[in-house]
Amino acid sequence: MRLACRLAFLGLAASVAHCNNSTPPPPEPQTPSPSSSTGSASETVQTTPPANASAMPPTDPTPGTHDPAPAATGDALARLAKDSNAFGFDLYQRVRAQKGNLVVSPASITTALSMAWGGAKGDTADQMKKALHFDGTQTEVMQAAGKLSSSLTDPSRPIKFRIANRLFGEKTYKFEPAYLETTKVNYGAPLEAVDFIKGFEPARARINGWVEDQTEKRIKNLIPPNALTKDTRLVLVNAIYFLGDWQSPFDKESTKPGPFQLTATSKKDVPTMHNELHVRYAEQNGVKAVELPYKGNNMSMLVVVPDKVDGLEPVEKSLDNAKLDGLVSALKSETVNVSLPKFEINPAESLSLGDRLKEMGMVLAFDRTRADFTGMANPPSPEDRLYISKVFHKAFIRVDEKGTEAAAATATVMMRATSMPLKVVSFKADHPFLFFIRDNATGMILFSGRVADPSAK
Repeated sequence: MRLACRLAFLGLAASVAHCNNSTPPPPEPQTPSPSSSTGSASETVQTTPPANASAMPPTDPTPGTHDPAPAATGDALARLAKDSNAFGFDLYQRVRAQKGNLVVSPASITTALSMAWGGAKGDTADQMKKALHFDGTQTEVMQAAGKLSSSLTDPSRPIKFRIANRLFGEKTYKFEPAYLETTKVNYGAPLEAVDFIKGFEPARARINGWVEDQTEKRIKNLIPPNALTKDTRLVLVNAIYFLGDWQSPFDKESTKPGPFQLTATSKKDVPTMHNELHVRYAEQNGVKAVELPYKGNNMSMLVVVPDKVDGLEPVEKSLDNAKLDGLVSALKSETVNVSLPKFEINPAESLSLGDRLKEMGMVLAFDRTRADFTGMANPPSPEDRLYISKVFHKAFIRVDEKGTEAAAATATVMMRATSMPLKVVSFKADHPFLFFIRDNATGMILFSGRVADPSAK
């Protein structure tokens, strides 16, 4: 039997603009390295520091204000994963009001925002750190992000997992060399020079095209029309693509129409997959959960179904990182008859996350007069300093008999300131449920979401 789940998401984009609407004379042009303008996915996935990394400028964009950079350890990766999950649940509470099916990638959003945080200073950096739930210095987090990316994209794993990061910067704007080196070394994110001043729409098309390429065409139009202007100076983008087969695929011949209870009074038949599996299963606090591993057992999908047909909303409202960890800890090996509908979530529009991030306490970063990203760029005129104007996120997921395909991208647009089983249990995802695609080693949530109607995209 085979089950294939395909997921794609578009990451985070941040735009920086100046404080007023006039365009001052451009600073001295900065020439990016030859690798800045072009590059394959394999080039942008590179996160391992080069051999001469010790001779490079400090990776902390705020020298003297943080502890020396320690080597990223397994504990540091687990801590970053925990922080990312905590941020993801906090953000999910603010996006779950959206009706119907939903998919997001906490990992993508955290990665993109951590790149922006790496160029922040003072109160701006402090607010971002708190909102992102980071428990470490800028140096520690950025180094751990690079190490975690290398671990997740290990080519020896029998799945395909790509992480690509890139900075798209105005070609006449001068960025801090230490910041560019930090993001390139830790995130594999080169600077690509574009012309926002005279061609912000072609630049938007270029960025969206790059995202499409990195996500196997799963994420399109991440940055919507009119989101960029002549005052945009930088767009930071993260893209993730995942393709993995189930450890125990579902048999297509066993997929049949089955009832899915949309509400307590409404149901419809949807293609439903069936398999008897020896997997980890738990019942706790009014929900049932089953862990479906992908080939290699490095990653898995946790499917969480409320006991009550109309019980998803209270489960979503109360679920947090600690409760999910408790649910995972309660999982035990069982023989489980799994019934899971095929589904695809492919939203037409990107999520705009700016207002949600402000609600989480990240206010100064969006303030054109008070934002401090001088670790990223420090022009002589305050009117040319940067602030975050927009944050966009988009995701896609498709689940079928074979496995899972996933892709994600996040763009931050910045503008100048302006045990052996004893019984067989039944697990039926036959009413609205949640899903989490996790890295088993660190517990990091890569994708999460809600299926309210498997027949709706």
